[in-house]
Amino acid sequence: MAVTQTPHSQDLRGAPLGALARLRIRRPDAWGVSTLLIAAILALPVLVIFAHVFIPASEVWMHLRATVLADYVLNSLILLIGVGIGVLLIGVPTAWLVSMCDFPGRRVFEWALLLPLAMPAYIIAYTYTGMLDFAGPVQTALRDFTGWGWGDYWFPEVRSIPGAITMLTLVLYPYVYLLSRAAFLEQSVCVLEVSRTLGSGPWLGFRRVALPLARPAIITGLTLALMETLADYGTVEYFGIPTFTTGIFRTWFGLGDPGAAAQLAALMMTFVLVLIVLERYSRRRARFHHTSARYSKLPRYELRGGMAAAAMAACGLPIVLGFLIPSGQLLQWAMATTDMWLRPEFLRLVWNSISLAAIAAVLAVLLSLIMAYGKRLSPSGPTNAAVRIASMGYAIPGTVIAVGIMLPFAFIDNSIDSFMRERFDLSTGLILSGTLVALVFAYCVRFMAVSLNTVDAGLAKIKPSMDDAARSLGMSPGRVLRQVHMPIMRGSLLTALLLVFVDVLKELPATLILRPFNFNTLAVRAFELASDERLADSASAALAIVLVGIIPVILISRSISRSRPGHDQTP
Repeated sequence: MAVTQTPHSQDLRGAPLGALARLRIRRPDAWGVSTLLIAAILALPVLVIFAHVFIPASEVWMHLRATVLADYVLNSLILLIGVGIGVLLIGVPTAWLVSMCDFPGRRVFEWALLLPLAMPAYIIAYTYTGMLDFAGPVQTALRDFTGWGWGDYWFPEVRSIPGAITMLTLVLYPYVYLLSRAAFLEQSVCVLEVSRTLGSGPWLGFRRVALPLARPAIITGLTLALMETLADYGTVEYFGIPTFTTGIFRTWFGLGDPGAAAQLAALMMTFVLVLIVLERYSRRRARFHHTSARYSKLPRYELRGGMAAAAMAACGLPIVLGFLIPSGQLLQWAMATTDMWLRPEFLRLVWNSISLAAIAAVLAVLLSLIMAYGKRLSPSGPTNAAVRIASMGYAIPGTVIAVGIMLPFAFIDNSIDSFMRERFDLSTGLILSGTLVALVFAYCVRFMAVSLNTVDAGLAKIKPSMDDAARSLGMSPGRVLRQVHMPIMRGSLLTALLLVFVDVLKELPATLILRPFNFNTLAVRAFELASDERLADSASAALAIVLVGIIPVILISRSISRSRPGHDQTP
């Protein structure tokens, strides 16, 4: 290979071919610039929200601070604490049981415990409300059986903060289960065997060895669940609980003050930032997971008799409460309105939802591919920081993102319209804020982390020597990506595409704020009908969302099962 003579050519003549190729790759190029540009665009909503912190308080903000702000903060904190305790109590023990113990049904529980992840929180909320309300089938059967009437008995109130904590816990514990199980599977067999030789039984080994090693993964899963709790709108709105998300909606649409809504969103962002800092702090010990290179057959604890029954109950109850019962109720309601599936308006909802989710998923994966590859080519400090900033969108509630997008997009639309009116006497209308452009952009900001992490993980498995070999044959970076990397990481790209697709399908707050006039999706329609107490009519849209969400859940579970080296040796 010929090397062009330069003042430093004598230092390069003895360098390996791969080193020369990497030297060329790491020069500033279009990939690094594209990565920085994409990250800057995706960070726009966050920057807009934070900018409103420095804007003088309006009368609406002063009114909010004097009346309802304390309720927003208190209720949000109560939800965070309650859901945090709930997801830990369910997610960690079940992950340990299916990973390190052997009992009847373990193989089924491994993937079935992830099924509630396919159930949006607002759907399970109104499903249980329909079943447990005074006029619902449970209380009706109770009165028929006992002969009691109104006021003769006490029944827990579903539409309450404890009820919301229960609903959110049932659908969010899979985040903790997911990462805890992966951490337990990755732990070295040597450490577990040493703990046994020192007299540690199942409980002692779990408490003193496995749990401390898996703590960073557990905290990460807990942080994700708490972020989703803060981001939830459908459940708290349906239950009538004032939180930050409901407050942002009411301030924007009820009081008509986008600035005050943005300031409320900025305050909410402080909660999110605290969670991010805690999650980053916990991951500083993640390296201690890899205590040995020995990964052989896991020494599972054999559970029999009462212990096996208790393990089955512990793993089965979350599945029954979080998926089987609400799905069964939705199916019953949907069967009562079978003609709904063939109505043109329902088919239009399906088409709107699928096409919108597909566009957002393809765009998110494409941007993730550019950013991940740009970071691979130019692994500099600014590039890595830009990728990290771009992946923060998942930690930001959809309500906050929507507010951060509407403000600059509305300003751009109004500026263009004013310019065209003055110069050409022509109104351009709403080019960005009133179209699907704003909605798709919000989805990309919100779910970029899901796509980026998956693509980046797939790209990291490709050895740099393959880049060197391809570049030595005269391939450009773009051609290397298209002809070498993308075929190899086809599975990761498909997984990222599928995950973003399902997340977009379930997203509610951003869709409610940013959707164009007279445009609906399955998620919005299900929420609207449920809010009008038309639960049976909303079941078809809700069930369609759940059925689509099951597919990636099963794929994720299988991926985790195969993540441990030597997994084929596991019984």
